[in-house]
Amino acid sequence: MSEDGPRDSFGNVAAIYDRVRPGYPPALFADLFAMLPPRPRVLEVGAGTGKATRDLIGWGAIVNAVELGPGMADVLQRVVRSDNLVITVGDFEEVPIERHTYDCVFSATAYHWIAPALQISRPGELLKPTGLLAVVDLIQIDSPDDSGFFAAAQPIYERYDEGHSGPPPPKRENADPPMRTVLEADERFTRVEVRRYAWNQTYTAAQYRELMLSYSVTQMMEPALRQGLLDDMQAFIEHEFNGTVVRPLLATLTTAALGA
Repeated sequence: MSEDGPRDSFGNVAAIYDRVRPGYPPALFADLFAMLPPRPRVLEVGAGTGKATRDLIGWGAIVNAVELGPGMADVLQRVVRSDNLVITVGDFEEVPIERHTYDCVFSATAYHWIAPALQISRPGELLKPTGLLAVVDLIQIDSPDDSGFFAAAQPIYERYDEGHSGPPPPKRENADPPMRTVLEADERFTRVEVRRYAWNQTYTAAQYRELMLSYSVTQMMEPALRQGLLDDMQAFIEHEFNGTVVRPLLATLTTAALGA
């Protein structure tokens, strides 16, 4: 088992993470930047290896990218080179950050790692008046686009005590990011909106193996069990699904403005 906690485990596979994790729909950034001033100052929470950072900079943002893991930050520094990027290695919950400075606090598929109380209070300290909190989620959905793969693969996960628990994946039309209800319940933020983007991803068997390896839950497995799960899943995809998997996803952009 990894000696790191789940939040820290991504640094073990930073290069794989950068290679195999998907980016985000271009329309998402077009919608986001329509709500921001020109050349906005953006604080990115959990920047990882820069899957969203490069788009933020490409759209003209000046970015302070906060990343907990030194290994992830090292890759980010190599793959995103810009005078408009500053990388802060540390915990967003604690690292010193200039207050009331940012037009946007932005996070892509990382905000669930932040303590619930700080998901609201910390942006409130850092944003300019009427600044924007923007949270991106990638939600796996129940869709025939996967040709039945995820249901058929469950026995393999269960064999290694990694079967799905909790609510089943939602249909695309029913998927709802958790930050919507959090923001709607807090009087510090207004104009809560959710935008949705279909974002299916296709993987070869080898790529899907790497995708699984990039997840914290896989990293936290005992090495022998992890190897067995990855071997069995890759063989299953190659033999039963002609070597290709479609992962049906919905990307959501949840936004809310600080103050009135």
